[in-house]
Amino acid sequence: MPARPLRDETLHLIDAVRTALAQRSDVDERRLFGSHAFFVDGKLCIAVKGEELLVRLPPGRHAEFQEMQNTRELSPEGKMQGYFWVEPNGYATRAQWNFWLHEALAYNPQAKATPPRKRAAANPPPAAPSISKSKRHSIFDDDTP
Repeated sequence: MPARPLRDETLHLIDAVRTALAQRSDVDERRLFGSHAFFVDGKLCIAVKGEELLVRLPPGRHAEFQEMQNTRELSPEGKMQGYFWVEPNGYATRAQWNFWLHEALAYNPQAKATPPRKRAAANPPPAAPSISKSKRHSIFDDDTP
């Protein structure tokens, strides 16, 4: 099934993040759980889904960000502390926009990178032949009469 086209608002927001990070050489863009994610130095930093920003922030300041208007936790159960969705009213002004970018980028050097997944080899090596127990020979076996 082909992917649905992104709405203009989403494309503009992706472009705004891309422009804000354009001076950095360590940015990688990928699709992640239905969002357009920006990884800085190999770590998720900011993502865009619809008209919302997902920002990765210091878990130690989770309660502070939780109290802010126009934000909600990625995981209300508290399993993913430090990840917040920011609604459009939360980044509508230049000062708000700069605040979220600054906070996400300032935390990035301390953030833990997700270890890369091991990809299955395209042509896995053949399995070693199985030797039945009766045909095994050990250097400890004494075949001499």
